[in-house]
Amino acid sequence: MNRSMIRIVALVLITASIAFAQNRRTLTTADYDRATKMLAPALNGLVVGGNADATWLPDGRFWYVRTTLTGTENVVIDPVKKTRDVVATPPTGGQRAGAGGAGARGGGGGRGGRGGLAITKTCGPNVTGVAGAPTPSMSPDGSKALFICDWNLWVRDVATGKDRQLTTDGAKNFGYATSNAGWTTSTGAALSWSPDGKKIATQQQDERNVGDMYLVETPVKGGHPVLREWKYPLPGDPVVAMISRVIIDVDTGKMVRLQMQPDFHRAMSEDDIDMGEYLWSPDGSRLGFVSSDRFHKWSTAKVADTATGVVRTLFTETEKTHVQTRVQWQILWQSNEVLWYSQREDTAQMYLYDLNSGQLKNRVTSGVGPITRIAKIDQPTRTMWYEAVGKEKGQDPYFTHLYKVGLDGKNNVSLTPDNGTHTVQISPDGKYVIDTFSQPDVAPETTLRDGTTGALIMPLEKADISKLLATGWKPPMQIKMMAADGKREIYGMLFRPTNFDPNKKYPIINNAYPGPQSGSVGSRAFTAARGDKQALAELGFIVVSIDGTGTPNRSKSFTDSYFGAMGRDNTIPDQIAGMKELAKKYPWIDIDKAAIWGHSGGGFITADALLRAPYNDFFKVGISESGNHDQRQYEDDWGERYQGPLVKNPDGTDNYTIEATQSQATGLKGHLFLIHGTMDNNVPPYNTLLVADALIKANKDFDLLLIPNSGHGYTPANYVMRRRWDYFVKYLLDAEPPNNYVIPDAPAGGARGGGGK
Repeated sequence: MNRSMIRIVALVLITASIAFAQNRRTLTTADYDRATKMLAPALNGLVVGGNADATWLPDGRFWYVRTTLTGTENVVIDPVKKTRDVVATPPTGGQRAGAGGAGARGGGGGRGGRGGLAITKTCGPNVTGVAGAPTPSMSPDGSKALFICDWNLWVRDVATGKDRQLTTDGAKNFGYATSNAGWTTSTGAALSWSPDGKKIATQQQDERNVGDMYLVETPVKGGHPVLREWKYPLPGDPVVAMISRVIIDVDTGKMVRLQMQPDFHRAMSEDDIDMGEYLWSPDGSRLGFVSSDRFHKWSTAKVADTATGVVRTLFTETEKTHVQTRVQWQILWQSNEVLWYSQREDTAQMYLYDLNSGQLKNRVTSGVGPITRIAKIDQPTRTMWYEAVGKEKGQDPYFTHLYKVGLDGKNNVSLTPDNGTHTVQISPDGKYVIDTFSQPDVAPETTLRDGTTGALIMPLEKADISKLLATGWKPPMQIKMMAADGKREIYGMLFRPTNFDPNKKYPIINNAYPGPQSGSVGSRAFTAARGDKQALAELGFIVVSIDGTGTPNRSKSFTDSYFGAMGRDNTIPDQIAGMKELAKKYPWIDIDKAAIWGHSGGGFITADALLRAPYNDFFKVGISESGNHDQRQYEDDWGERYQGPLVKNPDGTDNYTIEATQSQATGLKGHLFLIHGTMDNNVPPYNTLLVADALIKANKDFDLLLIPNSGHGYTPANYVMRRRWDYFVKYLLDAEPPNNYVIPDAPAGGARGGGGK
């Protein structure tokens, strides 16, 4: 080729490049302004009223403050007469039942209040790895405050202000009442007060030989970098945190060690010590608690004599995958019975056991739909009010409803049948239920119902969303699809631009969280904004969130769908199947332009979807925020619960290797944006750096943002949100974002805008 021809070809290429750039759409500041108007701070104040936070009076009436467009007013309701009076001054006295009513657990006692009293005593470093004032735990009557100082427990007499050392043999990383699950730490004392406030139940936590985690704070204001060092066990570690349970007399300091071997730092619910598992008898002579093995294969209910430390085993719950409770157990000391949550029949139910023999008496709840909360127990009538999902035919299976059943498992009654998800307040005597219900696209209503039959007594409130609608706001669409297996239904939400045109094609973005402990969608209750999903849609996208298999609040088998395959599956097949089904149903979805983003576990699924075949052919763009990409670099309890024990292979790999995102680095085809805070003590930034390292070694182009000194939740959050919008606009919309747009810290006079999980 001669020089003249080379010049001609070069000129053609340059001209074509300029023409492409000129034809490329550019979003304006006005486009981004319209998006910010769909963030929570701009919208939440536009939903007025709809609820009734009641104070119950001794004569059976109740009152609440009603919010209107013009102010507030005090409303008094007489359920018997069905009357409603507006008064200038509310009645005195009464009690607040709170959401769900009162349901005393195990005879009283508990963790104790936090705050209100400042401890100024100077103490050395603690389990958090940083200096900080101790956080007190208040006794039930508020007269005493317990706190940790230098690995020992101290008690302060609130009246005199005098401090007294309660334990003396606590040592570094072997302290009393310390709470450290690796991913979360606290200066507060992890303990449970007896009902009379004379004793506490707690544990001495042994982490002396547990591995360390290190983060280094960037000296943005000068000086030397600051090292944060604390205990952070990892899956497969030979030593993890162990706890020795003790009972301490707060007045005398006398300690009784329970006569048993140390337990693993585990709880039935999630991955930290749960003091709600401690159940005191009313007189403080006995204590119920639960021991769980390291891998959550079993949980054993036990009762200890608090005077002698003798421990009696009641029964053991076992699972092939893992035992996990979403409703804490209760001991009915008056009748010597135990209420126990189990998924042994695939659907979560409550079971009644004999406290003395440990034998099963009967199943209390039954049928489809798992129980999610015990709202109230009335022992004299042997009645339990409880919440559950998935029991009402024809409704979204994630909608919460209230039910009543006898402890013998008979006479189950649906008390809140209206279509929607429900939040309830039960009167102290159980006669009435204040029921607030809504849907993602239906504003809240509050009614008064009969607490025995569920019959409607009278309407109370209905939210006014006229101001919200005046902004042009549109609710999300509720969507139902089939999972990748073609057998199970999955549900979610879909967001469209408020200026939606059905004749156009829109790229689709999936904001995902894979579980297993929660899902992508979150609450189904009405809310004006869900992170920045609607705001993102305003820029020209369809945004979806789908609760795929592997997420909770369905059956045990549904939640366990990808147990042991956290990377290979991670609910990605369901996300793709759902998005493709939506595209077939709605021609305005451009399925060839599919993207995904998420935070934490959502960051894990995002990077995995962009790298792992065959998912990497479907997703073109991904934004991965603070992902736990390799469970071997995340806290021990998470991986060992959901992936299972780490097993070494003869070739030096293990059963976690194939699940790790970096193992798939050669598969990157689309645009991937990795984001992480450098002081993230939940998911350490090394998770993302491992992926970056593998991508570099695979000679792959990608984008990386490390936020100096930010934790798991980003500071500044709005900067990350703007970068997220820019990335999707540039690589999915094939447009140019406005230069360095600033999302206000408080759009429309509110607090900081959200986005992400």
